[in-house]
Amino acid sequence: MPSTDDLLLALRDRIVRMRSQDPRRLAGFAVAAAVVLGVLAWYFRPWLHGIVYGVYTTPILPLAAVLGAGIAVLVRRRLGALLSGQAGFAVFVIVVVVGVSLTGLLAGEHLGKATMDRAGTASNLSETDPAMPRVVTKSVASRYASNTLNFPQYRIEGGDITVRNGTPYWSYALAPDGAFNYFTKRQHGTVLVDMTEQNAEVETEVGDLRKGIGPAFYNEYRFSMLKRTDYLVGYDDPFMVVHGGEQYIAVPYTKPEFHWLPLPYTTPEWGGVVLIDGDGEMRDLSPAEARSSPVLGEQKLYPFKLARQKVAATKYRNGIVNTFTSHEDEIEVAPVPGEGNDQPFLVFTESGPEYVVAVEPYGQAQGLKEVWTVDARTGEYERYSPTASLFGARKATDYVRQAARTTDWNRFTPSEPIPVVVDSQLYWQVRIVPEDSSGIAYTAFVNARSSDVHEVTTTAEVTAFLRGERVDGGGGDGQPGDRTPTLVVERVAPNGTVVGTLEIYDDETVRVRQGNATATNATNATTGPSSG
Repeated sequence: MPSTDDLLLALRDRIVRMRSQDPRRLAGFAVAAAVVLGVLAWYFRPWLHGIVYGVYTTPILPLAAVLGAGIAVLVRRRLGALLSGQAGFAVFVIVVVVGVSLTGLLAGEHLGKATMDRAGTASNLSETDPAMPRVVTKSVASRYASNTLNFPQYRIEGGDITVRNGTPYWSYALAPDGAFNYFTKRQHGTVLVDMTEQNAEVETEVGDLRKGIGPAFYNEYRFSMLKRTDYLVGYDDPFMVVHGGEQYIAVPYTKPEFHWLPLPYTTPEWGGVVLIDGDGEMRDLSPAEARSSPVLGEQKLYPFKLARQKVAATKYRNGIVNTFTSHEDEIEVAPVPGEGNDQPFLVFTESGPEYVVAVEPYGQAQGLKEVWTVDARTGEYERYSPTASLFGARKATDYVRQAARTTDWNRFTPSEPIPVVVDSQLYWQVRIVPEDSSGIAYTAFVNARSSDVHEVTTTAEVTAFLRGERVDGGGGDGQPGDRTPTLVVERVAPNGTVVGTLEIYDDETVRVRQGNATATNATNATTGPSSG
């Protein structure tokens, strides 16, 4: 057996022979390897899209890299071998990070001020369409879709809103389930969960899509889309469209707009919608073409992420420095409990589908500062600033908890508080959902001004409330009634805030029990039927 010294000598001789070979052979090998890598990178360029697009939309990177490298060389020359290349590399990283951070702030300020300048001012909010209520939350819809699935080789994937024949649905792709099916099968159809019905109303449109959601890359929509349509754009999440018995995938996208002073940066703008049919044919539609497409006639078209990004950027309305110092008139998008679904929420109003974003003052305040609405088909922004003091989405869930004292809040949670307008009054519509998202326990409408909480338990009662009709929220047959309370009892905090209300009807009595009474000295007071 050769010794270690013999192996080292043989390796050295091999290296010497390689160095003595014709340099042209080595150069040819390098060129061939570069060509192979280039071909592979070109074919699999969809996998590199995130990196390429990130660099493309950050034009400060080349400038910062050159500047950082230059400073790093100077620092290394001054320090000599003291710190080797570590100091130079650290300087390079710092310059790049600082450059990217500065341009990020500039981009946010430009986007926020441009949004403020272009947005209209609304004197009131559009009335909610009672024929298209949002009853089922996203988490419950996902549970409904999974529970009714009877395709053993497939699973649901995605979860977005689509409209079919005037009814909004949560839509999911039937994607292959398991490793073998992932590589051998295509998307098998679309699962639709009726958003307007509290019970599980699920429809399935079956049919393989040549380029779909969920299978291996050679059968996937995104891999093909990034090779056949515009590569240097930002694609939003896809959603399913079922029209005329055919299935489509719609993908809104944004394009970067370049700005060069005082430093180079980009801001996103709506670019259009890619529409993919069941045969894998793709059409890149401009916003105007998308609005005129019969397939997309009922659908939201504006990118969801762009709506949130633009509204959030209005925090810079008074400049960048203000967000680090006095925070004057600064806003933040209100965080809301949504079980995987956050603002903006798509609501259907009498003026059409709109994204709605409720914003609060910066910091600990939870009042309603503004409500931004974005036309989901045209991308037009409007800003509504309430003239009266209204509370926001987070506080609405607190009032729901206070009003429902019999609800076990360890097992249920308020979810997706969305703003709805009924008879010019703003309410927060809060769905109460079990921990396992197995259904909707009930829906609470919270008046954003008075904090009154009105609970309803059926779809018919939700619709009736949105029509402005008084309903009996106790369940029953779910039909709207015309009962009006003859007495309203309010719980008032020491600071004068109404923290809860109780409506008393003419066939009910009120019993007042002393809070610190014992079983032997309790004092009860009972009134007869309320009057006047």
